[in-house]
Amino acid sequence: MKVFLAIVLLLFSHLFLPAQNQNSDPTGDQFLEDLMKQYPQYFEQVLKMRDSLKVQIIYTQIDRDANNSPTFKNYFFHYNPDNYFYPASTVKLPVALLALQKLNELRLPGINKNASLITDKAYSGQTAVLNDPTTPDGRPTIAQYIRKIFLVSDNDAFNRLYEFLGSQYINDNLKRMGYGDAQIVHRLDISLTEDENRHTNPVSMFDASGKMLYQQPMQFNKNPYQLRNDSIGKAYVTDSGLVNHPLDCSRKNRINLLTLQQILQSVLFPASVGSRQRFNIREEDYNFVYQYMSQYPGESIYPHYDTAQFQDAFGKLLFWGSEKGSLPKNIRIFNKEGDAYGFLNDISYFVDFDKHIEFMLSCTMYCNRDGVLNDDHYDYDTVGLPFMKRLGRAIYDYELKRKRLHSPNLSKFSLKYDK
Repeated sequence: MKVFLAIVLLLFSHLFLPAQNQNSDPTGDQFLEDLMKQYPQYFEQVLKMRDSLKVQIIYTQIDRDANNSPTFKNYFFHYNPDNYFYPASTVKLPVALLALQKLNELRLPGINKNASLITDKAYSGQTAVLNDPTTPDGRPTIAQYIRKIFLVSDNDAFNRLYEFLGSQYINDNLKRMGYGDAQIVHRLDISLTEDENRHTNPVSMFDASGKMLYQQPMQFNKNPYQLRNDSIGKAYVTDSGLVNHPLDCSRKNRINLLTLQQILQSVLFPASVGSRQRFNIREEDYNFVYQYMSQYPGESIYPHYDTAQFQDAFGKLLFWGSEKGSLPKNIRIFNKEGDAYGFLNDISYFVDFDKHIEFMLSCTMYCNRDGVLNDDHYDYDTVGLPFMKRLGRAIYDYELKRKRLHSPNLSKFSLKYDK
């Protein structure tokens, strides 16, 4: 009987395991600091100013066994899950995955990511969406919103998925999955009250012939939010002028860096995390996410993007920074970045098909020397992007030299793009 109970407990505990084979204790970790000290011309100032720049880094080595199964080892720099950073567009990653999950959970005939999603309005601050000129037939779909999110980080696309899900569904599911520190409580790039963000639009889904497949009334998130004391900066600009105290972020989105990286790992390597942490999505949806997470804007047909505005490196902060022009096809980065309120964030998985290397790298950095928000005087171009580029390349160069017992088979991530 005791043996039976032990087996049951072992199997049950697997449901709640964090990402497997990881060093998840960041205390006393010197590896990244020592690596950056090898490049004082790039990193000396960042090492000295790590507190004011609010830098946090997670680098994950990936090793494969003879069966190509991966193991993961995390290295941290200045990581503290209690230190608030504004996640900006990185919250689009879990919301896109949850949208695919909700479709799968509905289990209704004809319901999928390519069904028409019509968004109505029924409350203060809400707007409707009846068509989408970026699709071949003008129909708004969840698939198209997800493409826009990963290709160019479209804010309206995120807002429409937020409305389809409702903030209660988002946060309840992330908590259930073990990502309980995440709080995604508002739309992006639109000024609404907490009450307006708790209310989400009624939506309907239709097939290509116009037959209604699903109808969802306006939702309201009645759950209390966690009490927080998060703030940013020393002052901020409003339409009325300068406000001389920190920006209150206690009702803004929050998610820590390790949680974001674990979410990315869960979708790229679902077998490497406990079943509780996996999103309930279909195999075809995994491949869909992989494609648009790594595809360049110029490789997209629908939506079409002007490559003068959206360069290949758009959104690929780590390793590429603000690089212009065409990028080599042997390197692909599967990521979600975000920038706002002076923060630059990037959560990434790198593959080089020619050199047979792979690794994960995540970073957040505060690029706002004067501490004033909304003044359009951020240090993205002079501090943040150069640092992100050099950090990615320093890790890449290290990976080129790192010995592996088994070369990874990366064919899973060798994808066909739109063009």
